[in-house]
Amino acid sequence: MATHVARRDPRAHWLLLLLGLVSLLGALSFNGLVTNVRGGSGPSQAPASPAPRQVSTGGPVLRLDGPKPVTRRLPPRTLALTFDDGPDPRWTPRVLDVLRRHHAHATFFVVGARVNEHPELVRRILAEGHEIGSHTFTHTDLAAEPAWRAEAELSWTRKAIAGATGRDVTLFRPPFSSIPAALSMPLYQALRDAAGSGHVAVLADRDARDWERPGVPAIVRESTPQGGAGAVVLMHDGGGDRRQTVAALDQLLPRLARQGYRFTTVSEGIAAPASMLPAGAGTRLSGTALRWAQQGAAWLSSAMNLLLGVALVLGVARLAVQVVCAQLHVRRVRRSRGRRAEVNAPVSVIVPAYNEAANIAATVRSLVGSAYPMLEVIVVDDGSSDGTADIVERMRLRGVRVIRQPNAGKPAALNTGIRAARADLLVLVDGDTVFQPDTVYRLVQGFADPRVGAISGNTKVANRRRLLGRWQHLEYVIGFNLDRRMYDVLECMPTIPGAIGAFRREVLLAVGGVPADTLAEDTDLTMKVLRAGWRVVYEEAAIAWTEAPSSLRQLWRQRYRWCYGTLQAMWKHRHALREPGVGGKLGRRGLPYLTVFQVLLPLAAPAVDVFAVYGLLFLPWSKLVLAWLGLLLLQGFTAAYALRLDRERYGPLWALPFQQLVYRQVMYLVVVQSVVTALVGNRLHWQRMARTGEAAAMVPATPVR
Repeated sequence: MATHVARRDPRAHWLLLLLGLVSLLGALSFNGLVTNVRGGSGPSQAPASPAPRQVSTGGPVLRLDGPKPVTRRLPPRTLALTFDDGPDPRWTPRVLDVLRRHHAHATFFVVGARVNEHPELVRRILAEGHEIGSHTFTHTDLAAEPAWRAEAELSWTRKAIAGATGRDVTLFRPPFSSIPAALSMPLYQALRDAAGSGHVAVLADRDARDWERPGVPAIVRESTPQGGAGAVVLMHDGGGDRRQTVAALDQLLPRLARQGYRFTTVSEGIAAPASMLPAGAGTRLSGTALRWAQQGAAWLSSAMNLLLGVALVLGVARLAVQVVCAQLHVRRVRRSRGRRAEVNAPVSVIVPAYNEAANIAATVRSLVGSAYPMLEVIVVDDGSSDGTADIVERMRLRGVRVIRQPNAGKPAALNTGIRAARADLLVLVDGDTVFQPDTVYRLVQGFADPRVGAISGNTKVANRRRLLGRWQHLEYVIGFNLDRRMYDVLECMPTIPGAIGAFRREVLLAVGGVPADTLAEDTDLTMKVLRAGWRVVYEEAAIAWTEAPSSLRQLWRQRYRWCYGTLQAMWKHRHALREPGVGGKLGRRGLPYLTVFQVLLPLAAPAVDVFAVYGLLFLPWSKLVLAWLGLLLLQGFTAAYALRLDRERYGPLWALPFQQLVYRQVMYLVVVQSVVTALVGNRLHWQRMARTGEAAAMVPATPVR
């Protein structure tokens, strides 16, 4: 036998996962910033105190890097058309076409995020002799932003332009600005701060107010200087529907040309040196990296939207299939109960026990108290150190045998019991499980069908008084039992739980007994039975009460073992994909279902949760709340339906929202740990759960026979 060296569970992936999720949130947040770019002019906040009189009564070009502000105006009959909020793939080319047709040059104040989206348009603007200036990276109101954000907005925009064109720009127009007279003191201070990084502010003499879409005549009227004066005219080529702007421009240019106007850039209009200089290699490289980062963030956001959509569709489809199959299963059970022959053949119940002193007496009493005519109980003590075997022997119950063996593991204990059993029908029971008086009888009735090789019972959580127990109770009823009804109808049941399962003795012998090479021996065994050509069915009326983990630590250890063992079993039985018959149904129905809903979607869940955090930051809360309430309502209806099928009270439903916020994340992280453990080749060992004996309270003590 190969020797397996136990290694410590991998942990480095948690740091990598955390870094990955933080990076994902950062990328999504960056995408949220750049996709929430707005447009338009006018104040974005309540009016504030005005800027200094020297500025508010001066020209539209402001140099604020000295001790005193310096303003400049354009000479008479000189028009500097300026366009904000672009580049826009629809409207910028149309504006450029009009300018070229009328041999006019202009200045375009571009938004950095849109430069990264359409760098080819910025290059066209430059190639056709126009001037480029900065309009921040996300069209934000700098007067309302902290200093670090304002600095980043300006720096990112310059880098974006440099990455697209190889030029460094100095002209800057703040969003939500207009003429100097409308300049507020907070925005004036923001312009002074921008001047510290080499920016020259450009406001306007004439605000076309085209962002209001007042009509072509109004735009032409607002853009026309009075008395032949020179002017900087504020218009827009992005941020919305600019159809009126294009039409107004086509009228304005020839009209002013007939009046002797020349159309030039801002820098040429005031006879200033060129505002665009060759950018350094570092700035160009930073701009290119910034564009790639923005494109990557956009792709990532699209991928997350797709993932969320796929997960939602799969979840709804899964629910629909579960409900349909549950209805079919209920009808099938009702029809078969009145027609099938009664099964009353001898039954051997095998109880593997390792340190089960807390529950073993209740387990054995519940079995002996079964309303079944011919029953033997075999307790296989697997080297317990807490006197488990002694407890059973002191009970001196008729029909109960105790077999002691050195500790060899649960599969070995089960196989010992199978060899010692006298009956042809075997029921395998965990040592922390108690049966109802009719459980054994109901469990074995399915063997009236000679095609059935194994039957799964209905496991219920006994210790459900605390919140963690309620969560597990809901999970058992909603997930496990709805799934088992579906598996029964689709004939691909992958797991008979160790707490309660019945098998034909000949089936167990044919498949070589309970396998010991995976940690999910119940799943492994069930898959072997299916691949041997036998049907595996679910009996909802055969109820077993089991003690669920009472702490998150115990829950983690249990689910870690379950998930890791399931991965082992799935890999071990992967060849069922190519098999005919019942084994093929497992391979082409059961295994894909497990892969999608128990591996792939849980692995993607942390990223989906990060996407939800991103939504809280950047999406309207009303929509998020409605979406969450809608999903919760759907889950609530599912839970209520499952509870009704299982004849359970609806009281625990109040715990469902908290289960979605806490319990779900723990289960997903278990899958992450299990997959990583499997990939790195670690071998996980059995870890026993501490018992409290709460399952014993679910079934009253029966008289000794």
